[in-house]
Amino acid sequence: MGRHKQPEIRDRILDACVDHALTHGLPDRLEPFAAASGASTRMLIYHFGTRDALLRETLGRARRRQRDFFGELLSPRPDEPYLSTLRRAWRVMTGPVGRPYLSMFGKLRENAEQQLWPGFRREATTDWLQPFEDGMRSIGRPELGTLVLAVVRGLIMDIEATGDVSRADQAFDDFLAALAPVTTRASRVVLAEPAADTPPVTPSRPGRPANVASPGV
Repeated sequence: MGRHKQPEIRDRILDACVDHALTHGLPDRLEPFAAASGASTRMLIYHFGTRDALLRETLGRARRRQRDFFGELLSPRPDEPYLSTLRRAWRVMTGPVGRPYLSMFGKLRENAEQQLWPGFRREATTDWLQPFEDGMRSIGRPELGTLVLAVVRGLIMDIEATGDVSRADQAFDDFLAALAPVTTRASRVVLAEPAADTPPVTPSRPGRPANVASPGV
């Protein structure tokens, strides 16, 4: 009788492969994944079938981690003006903690063949639209979600191409400053005409959060 696969072992191996890929990139061979996970290449094949199948699952789990992490950063907070939330999210996403995700999926987006993830280029755009629309909805301008996403993606591509993080940071701050009058007016309209079952909300005083991570959808 053959051995039954143990899901917990497979899950542990996959997490180790994701950690390795985020730090070092996707490997061309199985050996780096084997070393990172403490498993043999034979064990990797046993659990995942082929190298490409393991790479696809690694990308999929890394993407879920990124969506959870970035999604939480972009979620509106009752005690923080949303433009301040965006500024803080930008610093973390482009800093040391978030940058490995941008590097991994930036390279995948640039892969013309996209054999590991067909259609990723489109998904890389559409899967971030909802979080930005939801965030901008909190200040009465959900239709600006597309604009904010376009600016974020464009500046991330700029960083990937030039490495000039300080210039991109300044550009994002300038963009938020340009948005402030528009979103402030929208917030006042919403506050002046609250729904019957929704109590009015007093906005907190906006402030510039500390730069979480300076170097480095």
